[in-house]
Amino acid sequence: MRITVISGGEPGARFTRGLLDHLERSPDLADADVTIIANTGDDISLWGLRLCPDLDLLIDALGTAKGADPRPSRVVGDELAALGVEPRWYPVTDREMGVHVARTAWLGRGDSLTEVAARLATAHGVPDHVRVLPMSDVPVETHAVLDGPEDQRAVHVQQWRHELGRPAAARFVVAGLDRATPSPGVLDAIRGADVVLLPPSDPVLALGIAMGVPGLRDALRGTSAPVVGVSPVVDADPAPEPLVASLTTVGVDTTSGGVAALFTDLLDGWIVDPADAAAAPPGSRWSTAAHTGPLVDSAPTDVAATALAHALSLRS
Repeated sequence: MRITVISGGEPGARFTRGLLDHLERSPDLADADVTIIANTGDDISLWGLRLCPDLDLLIDALGTAKGADPRPSRVVGDELAALGVEPRWYPVTDREMGVHVARTAWLGRGDSLTEVAARLATAHGVPDHVRVLPMSDVPVETHAVLDGPEDQRAVHVQQWRHELGRPAAARFVVAGLDRATPSPGVLDAIRGADVVLLPPSDPVLALGIAMGVPGLRDALRGTSAPVVGVSPVVDADPAPEPLVASLTTVGVDTTSGGVAALFTDLLDGWIVDPADAAAAPPGSRWSTAAHTGPLVDSAPTDVAATALAHALSLRS
């Protein structure tokens, strides 16, 4: 079994960790090969270091070399602030700083981001049957364009989130995306997959950016594997603030059907909350399946199991 996941942000990391837990508990799936394609549109350079937030979230979630840090230290960040080094708005722990220093050193000597991600995954105990790939080795950075009194200004989405609190944006622009190419192994992982899963990641600033890499969306359209996504919203509940901010910017309704419509050209299946099971737009080409319980209260392992089971059912 070859499973490919396109992931971004904490929801993607939680879903993918849940998928691995499900596979480990399923004897008939325990030998599955899993490839995770990570959004790198959130990447940013700060303090002379290269930060890759979504890659790091995935590797941290999937690794076994260290457990959760209940009281992360922030000595380095506090010292930088005390010295007046900007910016001060990005949260970082000492352990994360170590990863950023190592990555920057390896990239500086000419290693590709794909090579760096593989080295970090091995160091952090990511299982051998799991590959974590950046969507591209070409640096890509997403910016929010904000209206001002006289003109517009663009700020990195990290600053937009952490310092500014996600104010209304006119649009998003992605620097470097036009010249990006899929990293080695990405297209093969999609074309050769048995199933492709889309976690409940931000459909605009995570999945949407990854699918914007030239050739990646075409590969998703053309793969013979069923492509199954999980809705990040429940129609009857208030959508999470980060999703509201990104979906509103691109003019998409914060509903399960509204999000699914962003992927109408490639979806084969869509996992929704039971209350939204009848909400698929008339004539949609994808198969809608309800999770066994409320999505917002379900363990990531159970949600991943539902998505995988639906994808496998579409192969028969």
